[in-house]
Amino acid sequence: MTASAPATYRTLISAEQFRDLLSSGADLAIIDTRFDLADPAAGERAWHEGHLPGAIYLHLDRDLCGAKTGSDGAFRGRHPLPERRAFARTLARCGITPATQVVALDAQGGVYASRLWWMLRWMGHADVAVLDGGLDAWTAAGGPLTTAAPTRPAAPDYPERPPLVDTIDATTLSRRLGTLALVDARAGERFRGEVEPIDKAAGHIPGASNRFFKDNLGTNGRFKPADQLRAEFGALLGTRPGAEVVHQCGSGVTACHNLLAMEHAGLLGTLLYPGSWSEWSADPARPIATG
Repeated sequence: MTASAPATYRTLISAEQFRDLLSSGADLAIIDTRFDLADPAAGERAWHEGHLPGAIYLHLDRDLCGAKTGSDGAFRGRHPLPERRAFARTLARCGITPATQVVALDAQGGVYASRLWWMLRWMGHADVAVLDGGLDAWTAAGGPLTTAAPTRPAAPDYPERPPLVDTIDATTLSRRLGTLALVDARAGERFRGEVEPIDKAAGHIPGASNRFFKDNLGTNGRFKPADQLRAEFGALLGTRPGAEVVHQCGSGVTACHNLLAMEHAGLLGTLLYPGSWSEWSADPARPIATG
């Protein structure tokens, strides 16, 4: 009898499913993306203190972002996307090929793992999932941690493939304001413009709705069931097609959490504005709304 192929995962994977996958013989890359905006070294420090066996660490600023200033001198936001060729080299260093199942995790509710999930899809890689509940779910299920360095061999640069996700830039967004549904993943007080601890101006892009990324999680720190997420996003967006829905946040990171939640709920084809509020608010000519 021919053995069945290992299951593939493309949105979320539970700790129990992950343990089964580990024993399946699948070509599997585990990527730890723990990070703290207030202490950028904290995630890597925590990885050194203990991580899943075989987990490779990727740093938000070094590995999952590019230059903040483009070739035209324009500010692209606090966490702009890297050049695709540069990210292909990062994936090669992690031993990721088009045949690899990738599992991303963090200890922050999936925020940074979702960024990696989205970026792999941006590179045309479908078989990537976020470990639901992250490090806590793994240890709660009895999974071990180690301080040993991973030994996964490098691969050739990831090949050029068509993206599985779409983006929108500030120029196009400015032109299409009023015709698109914008979803802002920041906390409500930042969205309303009551506080702004990071960026140049307070408020939000006119016409945006607020969906704080943490609203995707239940009290156990794991994503809500798909049908519940579908109902909640439906209440926010109605029957808008995915191509008319744009996700943004402060810098294009937490917005990916909403993108993942919608994808898991079967609400497909939405867009990311990578520069997000940090880029938008840096230009005084762009309109700002508050309240």
